Amino acid sequence: MSDSLGKHDPALTVRRILKVNHAGEFGAIRIYGAQIWMARRLFPDIVPALQEMREDEIDHCRLFRDAMLSRNARPCRVMAFWSLGGLLLGFLTALGGRNMVWICTEAVESTVHRHLEDQLAFLQTKDPELHRLIASIQEQELAHLHEAEKNQTTRGLGHMLLLPIIGFLTDLMIWLSTWGDSSWMRAEMARSRQS
Repeated sequence: MSDSLGKHDPALTVRRILKVNHAGEFGAIRIYGAQIWMARRLFPDIVPALQEMREDEIDHCRLFRDAMLSRNARPCRVMAFWSLGGLLLGFLTALGGRNMVWICTEAVESTVHRHLEDQLAFLQTKDPELHRLIASIQEQELAHLHEAEKNQTTRGLGHMLLLPIIGFLTDLMIWLSTWGDSSWMRAEMARSRQS
């Protein structure tokens, strides 16, 4: 919450970071789960890569859940939306073909990377332990992004249309999950970089 001067409580922001990151990893598990289910039937050659990325997301989800306990953070109130949205996004992109699967991964991971950059800047002095955890997770998320970019066979109309749509939906879920605090953090980080 804000005090009368408009300053945010850093502990509240830390809890919101954990909530949204935990929920986002849960959504990613659902996306990959749906894509794997479809890929086994349509293009089994990409299943091992998807399974490896899903295992990373499961590990990240556990790490964020563990970090939540010592900071009195609770799971996100909109977890059901992350779950349902992840399943739908996974199924729909897999139905669109292997290229759509990689476009989805690129869109989600590039959006997540931007938010993690904001979080890392915020956490550097406020929660160094969480900063280290997120920095290590960010390396794996960037590896997923590079894998998705490498595996795309074309960057045509589907890429041009889907990338911003999936990115917008990811941003929207992040915003909803933090009650708008993600916008405040981004503005705060921009101000701190200018000074």
